[in-house]
Amino acid sequence: MYSNTTTMANNTLFCNDLFNRSRFETREVKIGSTAIGGNNPIRIQSMTTTDTMDTAGSVEQSIRMIDAGCELVRLTAPSKKEAENLGVIKQELVKRGYNTPLVADIHFTPNAAEIAARLIEKVRVNPGNYADKKKFEEIEYNDESYAAELKRIEEKFTPLVLLCKAQGTAMRIGTNHGSLSDRILSRYGDTPEGMVASAMEFLEICRKNDYHDLVISMKASNTIVMVQAYRLLVATMKANGMNYPLHLGVTEAGDGEDGRVKSAVGIGALLEDGIGDTIRVSLTEDPEFEIPVAQKLANKFNETNRLNLNVNSSYKKDYFHYDRRESLDFLNIGHRHHPVVFADLSQKEQINPANFFGFGYAYSVELDKWNIMDLAADYVYVGKQSIDFEVPGTIRLVQDFATWNENKREKYVPLCTIEEAKAIPSCAKMVVVDLDKSFEVNQLPTENCCYIIKTNQAQKTQLIRKFQYELADTNNHTPVILAFEYKLEEEETVQLHAGSDAGIHFIDGFGDGIWITAPLSNKSINSLSFGILQATRTRISKTEYISCPSCGRTLFDLQETTAKIREKTSHLKGIKIGIMGCIVNGPGEMADADYGYVGTGPGKINLYKEKTVVKKNVSEEEAVDALIDLIKEYGDWVELPV
Repeated sequence: MYSNTTTMANNTLFCNDLFNRSRFETREVKIGSTAIGGNNPIRIQSMTTTDTMDTAGSVEQSIRMIDAGCELVRLTAPSKKEAENLGVIKQELVKRGYNTPLVADIHFTPNAAEIAARLIEKVRVNPGNYADKKKFEEIEYNDESYAAELKRIEEKFTPLVLLCKAQGTAMRIGTNHGSLSDRILSRYGDTPEGMVASAMEFLEICRKNDYHDLVISMKASNTIVMVQAYRLLVATMKANGMNYPLHLGVTEAGDGEDGRVKSAVGIGALLEDGIGDTIRVSLTEDPEFEIPVAQKLANKFNETNRLNLNVNSSYKKDYFHYDRRESLDFLNIGHRHHPVVFADLSQKEQINPANFFGFGYAYSVELDKWNIMDLAADYVYVGKQSIDFEVPGTIRLVQDFATWNENKREKYVPLCTIEEAKAIPSCAKMVVVDLDKSFEVNQLPTENCCYIIKTNQAQKTQLIRKFQYELADTNNHTPVILAFEYKLEEEETVQLHAGSDAGIHFIDGFGDGIWITAPLSNKSINSLSFGILQATRTRISKTEYISCPSCGRTLFDLQETTAKIREKTSHLKGIKIGIMGCIVNGPGEMADADYGYVGTGPGKINLYKEKTVVKKNVSEEEAVDALIDLIKEYGDWVELPV
């Protein structure tokens, strides 16, 4: 039986090549008429939000999803009756000409899994609650008592394994960060290592029974935990001679821009390194709306041009734990400062105070006063222009070197080429480093500066990572701003591309700021920049909502409730609120949240402070106000300014 995750995994690289993207080669798994892994494209899937006993509603929603491009449809089966009805739903879909594979979502009910395995193409089980319980209890185990628990799990799980093997039914072993069992938490803590250990225990039982029609997932609402868990899983599987396909997803990503950016950050970071065979973008929206988002994200990785980078470095980085790169203190950039955000006004013919509103600054003519919002950019690039009015003291202006050199005004920082920077060694400056051009890293200026790095290559991650390694090899600790330019005009696509391109580096602790340019409004770009930093938890600037995407287990209208809670709490900077449709993942996923709103029965809500239930069975009509009262009770409420 599998026993140790980290010691074996750390000696194995988690991807084929850190500097040249290629897919991690997984075995092909057939799920009905659809194959996942191997040389197959990245498959797109989603989950119904209907009650599985509502045959007509489930069929109609499944058809809308399939017509939108969904390649696997998952439905919840919380009990035997829902599992049995999956067969009816399957028959009706086939009758209407739809043969897309169905997946049964199983949590606490092994007997439902065994029924579903006979009726449809795939079952999903969660190791955290299939054979274990979760009460947030700490349990002391010695090696003997822990081995006894593993034996108990094997006895409970093996019948399903043998049944799936006999029926030709595939299985997803879906570990969730929020539903790790008390047993795993007691030994490994709330960690990626615990997530991998939980999955590996079940994988070993499958391998012992020569059953391999498996897909594995490591989902979390925290993108750093999620990415590290998948990386550690791949490294551990490789160390143990396994290569099962991987299902990627960020749980409870939320809705709107936040949900899209958070999904792009987590899923995109893994696809950047060739990890992932099927994806689900979990949005608090109707499931058919998830499909185009997932398709756009997957399409970003369809290009096959390789850079063929040759990197010979002595730098060793730990990709399984967060560690921010050490950088020097430059103005308010680098060192222990949070990552900064850049805005760009260089294309304006004439700059006036109203232009600053798009990135968080509102000027009152009557009061002759600036109001600074939570999402306020730190630097504004004005190009060749100068500004003839006073700007807030919290903001710095960046000007082209040639213009700056004419008058060297104190409130401007020059934007320089490498050669221009060498001409002003003692002045504070920003140095543009074009990664597409040839330069010697050990010849870069290092005194009183930061680097603005950019590339037009499609595979940006690998070039940026190469530069990171070169800086480490030359002991260069100059702060780095990640600059990304997009020609795309469609806002959602920019969100997904920027989230993927930038998110991986902030997750890996590289980057002291972000500068995005695109043919979008300043407000959209500014919101996206802060959203990426929020999604990577490197700069918290707004309320974070850990909101599940809804399913047949949901006990209230998630979209409507999320909107109500957001409307009343969106000004609570830095507070995390979990909004969960039911108790399956709710208490666990929101263990990372400050407050939780969880459906516990029809029309009834439990309210949490972190992991603890503090109010039970609150009526849905009163629950949002009760949540606000709870936030006030614990001293985290801030009144909106009048």
